[in-house]
Amino acid sequence: MTAVVDSPETSDQSAGAADRSRLRASDVVRVAVGGLRARKVRASLSVLGISIGIASLVGVLGLSESSKSDLLDQLDALGTNLLTVTPGDGFGVGDSTLPDTAVAMARRLPTVEAVTAVAELSSGVYRNDLIPDTETGALSVLAAEPGLLDTLGGSMADGRSLDTEADDYPVAVLGSVAAERLGISEVGEPQVVYIGDRPVQVVGVMEPFPLAEDINRSVLVPRVAAEAYLEDDLETTTMYLRTAEGAVVATRDILPSTIDPENPEEVEVTRPSDVLEAQAAAEGAFTSLFLGLGLVALVVGGIGIANVMVMGVIERRGEIGLRRSIGATRRHIRLQFLTESLVLGAIGGVVGVSLGAAVTAAYSTVEGWRIIVPFVAVIGGFGAAILIGAVAGLYPAMRAARLSPTEALRAD
Repeated sequence: MTAVVDSPETSDQSAGAADRSRLRASDVVRVAVGGLRARKVRASLSVLGISIGIASLVGVLGLSESSKSDLLDQLDALGTNLLTVTPGDGFGVGDSTLPDTAVAMARRLPTVEAVTAVAELSSGVYRNDLIPDTETGALSVLAAEPGLLDTLGGSMADGRSLDTEADDYPVAVLGSVAAERLGISEVGEPQVVYIGDRPVQVVGVMEPFPLAEDINRSVLVPRVAAEAYLEDDLETTTMYLRTAEGAVVATRDILPSTIDPENPEEVEVTRPSDVLEAQAAAEGAFTSLFLGLGLVALVVGGIGIANVMVMGVIERRGEIGLRRSIGATRRHIRLQFLTESLVLGAIGGVVGVSLGAAVTAAYSTVEGWRIIVPFVAVIGGFGAAILIGAVAGLYPAMRAARLSPTEALRAD
């Protein structure tokens, strides 16, 4: 009588057919979590690697969207219909001033809603009369018309703006940077600065102008008072215009020939909001760079998971052999180790998304931005963590499943 001995593959298939229905998903998760609990330090380090990568991705996307939202809010508040007119700065373009009729000519255009101008004085501004003339702090003195604040869409941080009726005598309004450099933040008590050798009372401090950096670094005085008391002849150096919505490009194209018909090439017209738009585009480029760095960190985390799982297979040969000898199939072993890797990825994903969202919220709050964590960053971050866990655990799971019971027990 011939004895029939089942081959390992035959035994494995029959055992798998018998046991497959008895291994529930909850059993697989319980066994996988138990394996990770037995190696808490390694599991924690693997989770940390994935968490850092996911947090980087979520944080970069969140901060980018929050910052971009702030720029767009500024554009909406300040408007994109502001134009700045200055003398051309190329070779042989004139004397750095605009024609005397520039403001009047610009007002004739039907698409121009508001016009104001400033003229730069030759005098410097000083905190007191003991400071040398050469130490101006890189600040300018501008003679401005009363409508400057309204045209630029600005506001006052303290005090009042220039007023035609009250400012026949020299008074000063400080830009935000000028106020900081002169050490004046409020005008509750009388404050005085010296323009040249003449003391002038400060009546206001302006909020920053995102679209007019030159104003931020300047001290403004009324034009009428400046002509009467500070400088005899003032020539317009910069004009600011508000155009009708949708007419910005058309107005910009015809302004040079309107302001200076004989030499239109000596007039330069710019739109300050283009700077904010360029800044938003530059931030998009940096976002791509930081996303690349986050992906590198994520790959490193995945390699960490793979390393932990491979080491786990080597150290747990005895466990694998014992489970195989009492009926576990290769499929069961494969599922166990793959689930362990997926659990590590899932935990890392949850921690990473939470950490990235927290960093975004904290930094946005400090900067005064709206807190925006894109939904795609949350779902994508968690999905990427799961994917990394699956890829990192695939080879260790297959390696563990290939171990035969006798080989595993003998190696142990």
